[in-house]
Order: sequence, then C-alpha cells, then structure tokens
Amino acid sequence: MWIKSGLLPLLLSYVIALVLMVMPIPTFLEAWRPDWVSMVLIYWLMAIPHRVGVTTVLVMGLLTDILMGTTFGVYATGLLIIAYSTLRHFQRIRNYSLMQQMLVIAVLILVKRLIVYQLEHFLNDAAFHWSYLYPVLSSMVLWPWLFLVMRGYRRRYLIR
Repeated sequence: MWIKSGLLPLLLSYVIALVLMVMPIPTFLEAWRPDWVSMVLIYWLMAIPHRVGVTTVLVMGLLTDILMGTTFGVYATGLLIIAYSTLRHFQRIRNYSLMQQMLVIAVLILVKRLIVYQLEHFLNDAAFHWSYLYPVLSSMVLWPWLFLVMRGYRRRYLIR
C-alpha cells in the first residue's frame, strides 16, 4: 500500500537527502557540499505540491537542525521561507527551462543560506565567510542532474 501510493519512495528520497548532508567527503570539498535537503524539497514542492507541503518542510527542517547540530528551528525557518515561495510559484517554475530553474534554485538557496546565517549570527554570534555561499553555486550546477534523476524516480515509482 505504501509503495503503491508512492509514500515509501517519497520518504526514502528524504532520507537520502539527509544522509547526503552529513556523508563524509574530502575536506577540500566540504565547503562546496550542495544543499541536498533544499533541492529535494524544492523538487517535490514543484512536482507534487498537493502531497508535499509546509508540514513536510517543517519536519525536514527540524530533522536537518538535529542532524547538523544547529539551534532548533534555524534550518526549519529557512526552509519554510523558500518553501512558501516555491509553493506560490510552482507552476511558473515548473515551466522554466532547466537553465532558468538553475537560477531560481540559486536564488532560493541563497535566500535560505542568508536566513540561516542571520539566525545563527543573532543566536550564536556566527562569523561570515564567503565559503558559506559556495553551496549556492554547487547546488545550482547540480540542479539539472538532480531534476532529471528525481523525475525518473518519480515516474518509476508512480509518485503522484
């Protein structure tokens, strides 16, 4: 029943995104780690907004907070803000070419990263480094690949 409704494959994609956020990678690439959770959520918000909504984004944000060891609610706030924009304009974004979507992804992830930084700065006196913005570029570059993989995954497991 869970596979037929597409719930299990959907949950599996969230788990994979969370694992990719903390998976060990070489130190010199750490600053360039894409924002996997944001990209996966943006994809699902665009593809099936009737099934993935604010509650899903909130839960994923809180799980990301726990996983990354940040103040509870920081990532959740950033994700909720970009989720609102994605849900509001999902039909428009869905019709953009992959190149245009790359720019939209870059802007959304930039907004999220700046919100998370501002909250961390306010709550924990975090210092800004330009490397904090590198995931914006890496996420933008990986978006077409992720989009095509996720679309194939959605079609393969009939996630509707």
